[in-house]
Amino acid sequence: MSVAASARPVSPAAGPGVGPLLRAWRERRRVSQLELALRAGSSARHISFIETGRSRPSEEMVLRLAERLQVPVRERNALLLAAGYAPRYAETPLDDPALEGLRDGLERLIRGYEPYPALVVDAGYTVVAANRGVEVLLAGVPEKLLSPAPNAMRLTLHPEGLAPRILNLRQWRGHLLAQMEREIALHRSDRLRALYEEVAAYPMPEEQPDAEPAEPVPYFALPLRVEHDGRTLSFVSSISTFNTPMDITVAELAIETLLPADRATADHLRALAG
Repeated sequence: MSVAASARPVSPAAGPGVGPLLRAWRERRRVSQLELALRAGSSARHISFIETGRSRPSEEMVLRLAERLQVPVRERNALLLAAGYAPRYAETPLDDPALEGLRDGLERLIRGYEPYPALVVDAGYTVVAANRGVEVLLAGVPEKLLSPAPNAMRLTLHPEGLAPRILNLRQWRGHLLAQMEREIALHRSDRLRALYEEVAAYPMPEEQPDAEPAEPVPYFALPLRVEHDGRTLSFVSSISTFNTPMDITVAELAIETLLPADRATADHLRALAG
């Protein structure tokens, strides 16, 4: 879907004006009017006038305030519409020919990370690309969780997914649910909230394996500890996003890589890869 980037005013969308929306984002970020004004090169008085509707901000000011408040790209379009301007950011389907270069780059990136696991997910945690390292971890997971559009949260927390094999499931589950809660607060997504309610309701295994390794390991971050072929594999997760994206689809992609947390895990994965 193509979106024109015109500065010409359009009819404001129905609903609250841009002022209340900006105030809500400012309060969500716990930033005062004065602090926001300093960040945006404006004055607290002008910010107050914008929030109360006494002053109509320019398109440039709307975008500047959104940037300083770290408003997600999708929501910046909503701010522009509320202020009477055309949306600035397109939302191009990932399979569109215009994103062929992006798709190829992502595939090369995650394949280059092999034999370690790496995957790409969208804003709803749908897996859009994964490498062979991920396939190794998912061996034995039923097909119903793998198709037609596998979801990373379901794959990890479902009782028939990875959950029974995660040795520190209670800790890792808590980490993932907290991550989703932050995303829901940021994006206000009904789709994400529905997914959260689903996975949070999954039952925990009745008998949990020992959560701690036999010998203490000085992990530098919370590890994901997975049983695989009688071995314990330990990973630390790293998530990357695109800097200054100009497209909603691109802005909502995340690349997750699982870094081996110990030499034994790295050696085992390299041995499996031959």
